[in-house]
Amino acid sequence: MEDDGPRSAPKSLHETIRHDLERRILSGDWPPGYKIPSELDLSEIYGCSRMTVNKVMTQLAAAGLILRRRRVGSVVLPQKSLNAVLEIHDVKEEVLSRGGWYRHQILSRRYGSAGRIWPGEALSEEAPALHVTCLHFSDNMPFCLEARMIFLDAVPEAKAETFTDTAPGVWLLEHVPWSEAVNEIAAVNADAALADLLKISPGAACLTMTRRTWKNGEAVTMASFSYPGAQHKMQARFTPAHG
Repeated sequence: MEDDGPRSAPKSLHETIRHDLERRILSGDWPPGYKIPSELDLSEIYGCSRMTVNKVMTQLAAAGLILRRRRVGSVVLPQKSLNAVLEIHDVKEEVLSRGGWYRHQILSRRYGSAGRIWPGEALSEEAPALHVTCLHFSDNMPFCLEARMIFLDAVPEAKAETFTDTAPGVWLLEHVPWSEAVNEIAAVNADAALADLLKISPGAACLTMTRRTWKNGEAVTMASFSYPGAQHKMQARFTPAHG
């Protein structure tokens, strides 16, 4: 167990820019078809390098929020309300948004095969995979448990990553922009092992969110996040879709 550290630092400029642009898109301030300011203009607005803005735009495009067109610029894509409801945000940002102190701890990290994943998936059961279990904390109390498989054929560089400094989800987002995702939400009762890790009573209600992502049809990762049900709620803000 790591020692308690100081309160997490404020969001980086990269995170601030991304959240600002996401907010404008998801709130409807920038409606579908809106032409986003150029990377040069945004770098001047935020007082940062064009490389920082380019990284943000790449992530927004990977998340399906914008369409980037060379020599034309980036425009906002239509957003489906279901996507907003099911979006799994970075756990660290969830904790910080609630005013908590954040840290994570890697509980286990091992190599193995993918095994049977889900019906209809073309991925071989023998495909190499990295299995990572990560516990996220808020104010030194367990916030959620992350269990993740990273498919090494798609992300071979993950084999050398310890995830000590950067949690697996954030590391993947920075290294492998995904092109398709499926999220599932379920209510479960904590078994003895999960209850012990989350410091809740066995049988207590938990909210489990599972995400599967692909890049151009190739499976990248599958992760589940288990939250104590009494401490977590989902909220999404969206506008009606217009046909």
